[in-house]
Amino acid sequence: MNKLPLIIKREYLAKVRNRSFVIMTFLSPILMVGLVVLIAYLTQINDSEKRILAVLNESDYFENDFNPTENVSYIQLKNLSLQQAKDSVLTMGFYGLLFIPDKADVVSVAADSYLYTKDAPNSGILERLERIFEERLRQQKLIDLKLSAADFAEMDQDFEIHAETFEGEQNIKGIDLVKAGIGGSFGYLIMMFIVIYGGFVMRSVIEEKTSRIIEVIISSVKPFQLMLGKIIGTALAGLTQFGIWIFSATLLLSLVWLFFDIDVSGIQTMPDLPGGTVNNLGPSTSIASGIQAGFDMINEIPFGLLIISFTIYFLLGYLIYSSIYAAIGAAVDNETDTQQFIFPIILPLILAIYVGFFSVFNNPHGPIAVGFSLFPLTSPIVMLMRLPGGIGEGGVPIWQFVASILILIGTFITIVWLAAKIYRVGILMYGKKPSYRELFKWLRY
Repeated sequence: MNKLPLIIKREYLAKVRNRSFVIMTFLSPILMVGLVVLIAYLTQINDSEKRILAVLNESDYFENDFNPTENVSYIQLKNLSLQQAKDSVLTMGFYGLLFIPDKADVVSVAADSYLYTKDAPNSGILERLERIFEERLRQQKLIDLKLSAADFAEMDQDFEIHAETFEGEQNIKGIDLVKAGIGGSFGYLIMMFIVIYGGFVMRSVIEEKTSRIIEVIISSVKPFQLMLGKIIGTALAGLTQFGIWIFSATLLLSLVWLFFDIDVSGIQTMPDLPGGTVNNLGPSTSIASGIQAGFDMINEIPFGLLIISFTIYFLLGYLIYSSIYAAIGAAVDNETDTQQFIFPIILPLILAIYVGFFSVFNNPHGPIAVGFSLFPLTSPIVMLMRLPGGIGEGGVPIWQFVASILILIGTFITIVWLAAKIYRVGILMYGKKPSYRELFKWLRY
């Protein structure tokens, strides 16, 4: 095994000195951050469009209900017929016309009101107009029931039960989804890296095999050492690239944050409600305290544990799958022949993503989530989706965390041993497309 470090060094330097590797390592964070900034900028431009809505109100209702907002202005039309109002709106280039007919009561008025637009109306404008009508209808029902708006507001207040742990820590509604989303992101990254860098190993083996360089190499190096060196060298290159991505993306996001002077305090501002709407959300101080409690809860997510666990599960998961990729690369002569073997490899990864999103999000301690977080071919992804809750009480039991790592190590040793058998035979096989039956025969050699 004294030649193993040389093989690892050779594979590592071959990857990191590759021109495409260098370009994508430094270009990918710029592209990702630029994409985020572009999407945010385009969204801001799209939402900043000013729309003018004409209102032809023939009724005795809704006189003061249409108040202008940042994106919508209202113009009242008087002494016009409906057709004249439509023609005027089209001539002036307004966004649309809201027609409110003259009826005996507000219910009939609302039922026969129409919004006319040239194209399909914006969903935000529709929702705002519907809230205005709903509020007016509600007020009329209060009057019919001889109930004042203040009395109804007192009865219509929302209620949320207080939730705390036995240690007195406040629980925020929806924080479990945030934790699951963070864990899901880490799990998805692992799947991406396994597929990408496992493919690197497979293509590297195929390239050396088809160029017959492998015949010279194995004259002085055992096939097992060569396979293991390729796997470890590519893994180190992957970790190098991932570390550069994390550092570069964090630096770029910080610069963008400072350059555009983004102020997160704006999230504490409540949106404008339509005229007459009763705000039942309580004082703004309670809203701010709730938001602050949410930030405090997010800050308590064990990101250090997640990063360490990500490294462990990435390495073990990658070593398992890349061993299989290396064996496949040794068994075939070209990349086209690998298609029949690739899908069974990717299937557990896809299954882990779907099981994680549909099971871990709803019940991170359920039997499905626990089972797939222990099964070695899915545990690198599913376990990371459970870890944002921490380890120990309230989170992943310590025995499950340790057991999943030990099972992964044992699986890695077994699969590397089996893959080495296929690699040893297949690396010198040419001109024949192997079947699954032949691969099983090679395991007995």
